[in-house]
Amino acid sequence: MNTNRFSALLARLSSLVILTHTAMAENPQWLTYKGGDGPGKGKHIVLISADQEYRSEQSMPMMARILAERHGFDCTVLFGVNEEGLVDPTMPVHPKKGEEESFKAHNIPGLEHLEKADLLILVTRLLTLPDEQLKQIVAYLDSGKPIIGLRTANHGFQSKLPYEVDGEQVTIGKILGGAFMNHHGNWHQDSTRGDIVPEMKDHPIVTGVKDIWGPSDVYRTYKEGTGLPEGCTALVYGQPLIGREQGGASNPEKEPLPVVWFKDWKTTGGKNARVLQSTMGSGRDLENPGLRRLIVNAVYWGLEMEDQITPDSSVEYVGEYKPLVSGFDYENLGVVPRPVSDFR
Repeated sequence: MNTNRFSALLARLSSLVILTHTAMAENPQWLTYKGGDGPGKGKHIVLISADQEYRSEQSMPMMARILAERHGFDCTVLFGVNEEGLVDPTMPVHPKKGEEESFKAHNIPGLEHLEKADLLILVTRLLTLPDEQLKQIVAYLDSGKPIIGLRTANHGFQSKLPYEVDGEQVTIGKILGGAFMNHHGNWHQDSTRGDIVPEMKDHPIVTGVKDIWGPSDVYRTYKEGTGLPEGCTALVYGQPLIGREQGGASNPEKEPLPVVWFKDWKTTGGKNARVLQSTMGSGRDLENPGLRRLIVNAVYWGLEMEDQITPDSSVEYVGEYKPLVSGFDYENLGVVPRPVSDFR
């Protein structure tokens, strides 16, 4: 084969590879955001939105836009969808009595993106997923790559994960550092003021972070009289406030509990993944710039890019962000199944 023909064939093959990659990246069932200039250039973040209460279908595209436009990361947002392929937070997490056979499992298209992801941000709640999708998620969880869990992620699955380490069953709560036990603040009544642990004020994740507040309540993740699991380090304590206004009075009957912590997760191959869990993280919590900055900083920390965290990097919205109120009263809240494109 002469040089010209070989070069033409090589160019054609390259084009096919590019087209195949583009076809996989661009799809009506997920959102892709190409990173601009910034420290994250060349890194890929996958954000999974599949909860029924806290409007992650709005917050995860918002965070992806910030991470892509302001910081340079390529971002892919995956969603829980129904049988029509619509983003559907109204799907039940368990069947009604007597309707077990008609119960529909959840579905998250695009999990193959996890194979090449550099970091995962997870907002799931009590999902029942097909075995193949659970295996794709577990492959990432056992890869040694960083994981950020928000709000309900620590009770993200009904399904038993196909995951054991040293012969012991692994749950998502074990990976993230404790599962939801109950509402410590009054559910949908109290709000939360986040107070940085004084001894951790110089940690990279809280660089430039101020005035953390959100209208969601504090979760309890461990029994009274105990503390976070071994290996977890609290960064922020949440003080339940009376009412749902920033600056409200502390609830005198509710002690502060950890709402943000970090840890390592040791995989079957002996790798250590950096993990951050924030039990704050509803759609309206993330209207708070302090919490958004903390999550963006956690991305850098997870990727061992702490030296590129700055206190004044932009965490401002890209476009409009008006999340709906949290809750299950879907009709009155305006929560209905929608095409993925509605959330771009």
